[in-house]
Amino acid sequence: MRQRRLGTSGLTVSTLGLGTLTWGDAVDHDTAGDLLVAFHEAGGTLVDTAPTYGDGLAELWLGELLTSAVPREDLVVVSKAGLHWHTGQRQIDSSRRGMLRSLDASLQRLRTDHVDVWLAHVWDPQVPLEETLGALEYAVQSGRARYVGVSNYWGWQAARAFSILEQARIPLLMAQIESSLLARAMDEVLAAGSGLGFGVVGWAPLGRGVLTGKYRHGIPADSRAASRSFPGFSERFLTDRHRGIVEAAYTAARGLDVPAASVALAWARDRDGMSAVLSGPRTLGQLRTAIDADSLTLPGEVRSALDDVSLG
Repeated sequence: MRQRRLGTSGLTVSTLGLGTLTWGDAVDHDTAGDLLVAFHEAGGTLVDTAPTYGDGLAELWLGELLTSAVPREDLVVVSKAGLHWHTGQRQIDSSRRGMLRSLDASLQRLRTDHVDVWLAHVWDPQVPLEETLGALEYAVQSGRARYVGVSNYWGWQAARAFSILEQARIPLLMAQIESSLLARAMDEVLAAGSGLGFGVVGWAPLGRGVLTGKYRHGIPADSRAASRSFPGFSERFLTDRHRGIVEAAYTAARGLDVPAASVALAWARDRDGMSAVLSGPRTLGQLRTAIDADSLTLPGEVRSALDDVSLG
């Protein structure tokens, strides 16, 4: 599997990362183990998790697997803090107290003394950014995180975070954003990363599953769009405009004789400024499709055509 540096840092990761969002929900314990082992065997190194995934089970299972199935030192483990669910409600707490308490709990579940990259999960308008970033700074200084970054920050927010951390001589290594042919709203973060030197990792490169083509003729009963655990997860991308983009990707895939998912992954992965993309497979078959896409480079005319149709 291809490897790239995260921004201008010395840390390299596989261009395909394994996301664990569905672990503990759509993915059971045994399947999670199979996915991680297959990902590692294919040369994958970047594994992304968070305390909210599976209500903590994703981190717990990953911690078990890092002591039994895959060497901890072979992986770049990314986790987050600042977002949690309480009595079914989404809550944000990026205070220093909340962030560091969350990190300690993550390390316990992961059975490790540090994460490789620790991210502020979301922007918190109720907490001064300096306070949130102070928690990231302390995590590095105390050895509980090797690198830090942000997730779901707009371009100006990521740039401001970069500037504040730079003053503390703690580099902002990574910004995670949603990025796909169907989600271009946060493209500005790619430009900020290229200009300032931090890496960008895209999540949901398959447009929350819509770019696989599975929704072209309705909503399958076993899909996330039909799942009670992910209400509204894919609904925003099931409009007439988005269907046109899906059809363009599907047409490109037929011309290249590859799955539509491969086209979507290759397009997202090779965007200017993108270090890696995260795939959240629920089956080994889905993972193999994502791994196979690592060898696909889209012809220039195909990429240009998809660029144009996705911007509409």
